[in-house]
Amino acid sequence: MTGFLSQDLITLIFPIFFLFFFIVCIGVIFISQRRKKTRALVQKIKDGGVADASFRDGSQTRKRALPGTAEQKNPMAAFFSFFSGKARKKDTELPDPSDMRLKFLRAGIQSKNFGAAFFGAKLFLPVFFVCVFLILKFSVYISMSNINVILILVFLGLFGFYLPDIWLKQKTDKRKIALFKALPDALDLLVVCVEAGMGLDAALLKVGQEIEDTYPELAREFAYLNLEIRAGKQRAEALKNLYLRTGIDEMNSLVTLLIQTDKFGTSVSKALQVFSESFRTKRFQMAEELAAKLPVKILLPLLIFIFPALFIIIMGPAGITIYKAVIKGF
Repeated sequence: MTGFLSQDLITLIFPIFFLFFFIVCIGVIFISQRRKKTRALVQKIKDGGVADASFRDGSQTRKRALPGTAEQKNPMAAFFSFFSGKARKKDTELPDPSDMRLKFLRAGIQSKNFGAAFFGAKLFLPVFFVCVFLILKFSVYISMSNINVILILVFLGLFGFYLPDIWLKQKTDKRKIALFKALPDALDLLVVCVEAGMGLDAALLKVGQEIEDTYPELAREFAYLNLEIRAGKQRAEALKNLYLRTGIDEMNSLVTLLIQTDKFGTSVSKALQVFSESFRTKRFQMAEELAAKLPVKILLPLLIFIFPALFIIIMGPAGITIYKAVIKGF
């Protein structure tokens, strides 16, 4: 009985130590983020209050004007926010590219308090997985060795901690693909609107309205761009913020092109036509690259699944005939 209690005590020591170490790491992360925001605020004051303030001007107008951007109360997000602590009110200034707020924006998450839910999930999931495994261990897998228990606990803790990051990465990649697919059609409509005599701002707004049903992500970004310009922000800054929110290289090229045409006074329609042609050429080259990689990628499935089946079908009857002939010969 004493040996059994000692083994259980040894098994419980590691998760308790892991939980303590995990809480310390979370505290260090929050403190570092708080100091980073303090330094950014001090630098902003030193610069005379001139900073990139996307999403700050006209935020109430944005909430009323843009469909689907109002914050909805998600029970799961509220639970994780409660678990991580009371959500702090954060300023809505467009952050540094290394900030988590920008990562949320690139994933299409507009909620200001989503950071609390995100870090709450990173704190809750490891503890949840570890506790579930310990319950199963003491009720079902009683004879499992301590080494296996420790390894599984480490894996579950790390998996639960990085699971929100994996989900955020997949959501961001999916949104980037959607924006990349929507950009060619949006460019064609933009060229048509500009050639029809519309200004660039009005053309972007019109394109966003036309593609809202087909490509809602890009339409929402164009709507944000228009709202920033209407709120008084310079067009160059609003275009740069458009690239920061999307995070795709093609949008960076488009933004650079529009800024240069606005700065030097060149023809917007001709520049957009050249960019549209180059963009379609790039898409065609990417399709050719994928087609060239296809034979190499299909080689392994052919060797594992197709060729053995063909070999059996072709050589099977001959092998059976040879086998029968050899048996009868003896």
